Amino acid sequence: MPKVTHPSTHPPLPPTTEDERVSWLRLLRSRRVGPATFHRLVSEHGSVAAALDALPEVARAAGVTDYTPCPEGVAIAELRAAHKAGARMLTCADAAYPAALHDLPDAPPLLWVMGEMAALTRPMIALVGARNASSLGLRMARSLAAELSETGFAIVSGLARGIDTAAHMASLDAGTLAVMAGGIDVIYPAENARLAQDMLAAGLRVSEQPVGLVPQARHFPTRNRLISGLARAVIVVEAAARSGSLITARTALDQGREVLAVPGHPLDARASGCNMLIRDGAALVRNAADVIEALPREEAAGQAGIPLPDLRTPSRTLRETTPLHGEILARLGPSPLAEDQLIRDLATPAQAVAPILVALELDGRITRHPGGLVSLSV
Repeated sequence: MPKVTHPSTHPPLPPTTEDERVSWLRLLRSRRVGPATFHRLVSEHGSVAAALDALPEVARAAGVTDYTPCPEGVAIAELRAAHKAGARMLTCADAAYPAALHDLPDAPPLLWVMGEMAALTRPMIALVGARNASSLGLRMARSLAAELSETGFAIVSGLARGIDTAAHMASLDAGTLAVMAGGIDVIYPAENARLAQDMLAAGLRVSEQPVGLVPQARHFPTRNRLISGLARAVIVVEAAARSGSLITARTALDQGREVLAVPGHPLDARASGCNMLIRDGAALVRNAADVIEALPREEAAGQAGIPLPDLRTPSRTLRETTPLHGEILARLGPSPLAEDQLIRDLATPAQAVAPILVALELDGRITRHPGGLVSLSV
């Protein structure tokens, strides 16, 4: 079927009967019908039921012969499995559907959700990273998740090992959201079964996949677009140069979300992805205050506990920051200088200087010393 890039601007009415829910599932689970095609069909035909009836003819017009929509029995079986698991169907026409997902060209027509629905009303921050995270990476993830939760944000992640697990654990009491790569009832990895159950008290598990589906490798990039889509910003704590976390970061940029990263040692492969993101313009993160400062002010407003700066410094291109590199190097020598003094001497906002200092440190041009001191490397 033809590829579609935009969902309907006139969503259908939410399903109110069992038959209508079956129709939603049948249309979405039919062969060659993805989220974008679902939205286009409903827009063209006026309702989910009408789109389902027209589907065989639409397929024939696209050159697909002997096309049969998803059988009714398959949809009914999924509904029953969801009810047995305690999951709720949330369609894009429901008032409780996450508003942030409506912005996506491939917004899921329906989600299966389990847990506390109130969690969907909170502003969300995604926190992702390496499965084989270091002790420092795990500590950073826990600290960020706890601090951001205290300021009113819900933490979104993917329930994977490592950084995801640490982020969920640190934000359990405030309510955390796990976006599943497989079915809502299939916990992966199995070792997180207790965590997955505990998060239902104040948070949610979310999946767009059929109930009972065991996740495969191809499902994770699809899942990642929802992690970033739900969030106002995506924080990468540790990530290799080629990793799923960087896929999430790229997806976030495509979706217009803020991307932030925690810097790491240049010799640690787990930090290479984060350092690359910072090099390419991602905001550097040391704590929750850095995260909130990076958000548009209208989104950060109302988050208690962390003061916001009066002036914001826009992202700088490499051409714009090159003179600042030179100014920093010119003011430093072999004797350590306080970073605060350097910033005052430069008469430049700290948030503009900090990422350049990190870049120079990673490049081996400067050395950091205890007490907030920096010097030229010798």
